[in-house]
Amino acid sequence: MIGSGNYSSRVLIPAFKEAGADFQTLINSGGASAVHVGRKNDFRHIGTDPEAAFRDSATSSVVIATRHDTHAEFVRKALEAGKNVFVEKPLCLSHVELAGIEASLASSDSAIMAVGFNRRFSPLVKKMKGLLDGLTAPKSLVLTVNAGAIPDSHWTQDLEIGGGRIVGEGCHFIDLARFLVSSPIRTFTVSNIRNNASRSVDTATISLDFEDGSMATVHYFANGHASFPKVRIEAFCSGRVLQLDNFRVLHGFGWNGFRKQRLFRQDKGQSACVAAFMQAVESGGPPPIPHDEILEVSRVSIDVQEALS
Repeated sequence: MIGSGNYSSRVLIPAFKEAGADFQTLINSGGASAVHVGRKNDFRHIGTDPEAAFRDSATSSVVIATRHDTHAEFVRKALEAGKNVFVEKPLCLSHVELAGIEASLASSDSAIMAVGFNRRFSPLVKKMKGLLDGLTAPKSLVLTVNAGAIPDSHWTQDLEIGGGRIVGEGCHFIDLARFLVSSPIRTFTVSNIRNNASRSVDTATISLDFEDGSMATVHYFANGHASFPKVRIEAFCSGRVLQLDNFRVLHGFGWNGFRKQRLFRQDKGQSACVAAFMQAVESGGPPPIPHDEILEVSRVSIDVQEALS
């Protein structure tokens, strides 16, 4: 695992442990924190040199949870070393980086690449998907994200380091719409609030049109209040409606045999996403998310961010 910050130790490492991963090498830019996390989670080797993970013949898969501007380089190196790779979103920050990854993926014989688009693995999202798959008519989706404000000075707002919030986090919801509709994205339009007091572009509406005639609107808003639900997903189709709040409560309107499903606690699908990657590695594939969908969503996310910028 190549990681930084606390997300890898707080979320990813426990998820991989639960899925039965055999940890080999932990790479972290901070030596002291790497030793602490590595010993706590029984890594065999601990270091600060990312190249060690790619050289290690005992390592079959590499997990990347670093700052966004390093993802593309590490993904390419993993693929070119013949390793399976799981990378936290986003896959990359530019079309040049995306083309490089696509070339490395094409030249790799059987490596599995996965991106942490965990929302599509949430149990209630999968329930939505199962219900919607039974309908043949085009779908209308509304995804409202109460993202909350992040200062202009935060690294995720830096287009060179974090890629901006649409590439860095909004990609989750472009992927989620792609998953629920089950059809390629044909075109998009985007609009955003013009705020002269802020350099950040993180309050926007993204409209997606799909090849099957479906449409989705992603409201990614950083100007709301924390007391309002973080995420609401609504799907309209064939005289029926589904409404999911915070990946915890799903309501059905007009569905025979389905009215409501509630989870004991919120589940955004992180553990299921990791488990699906592990299962694909152990079985030899297919990847948990088709590679062409990962590339498509990444391409659209970069296009949207460029249009906003």
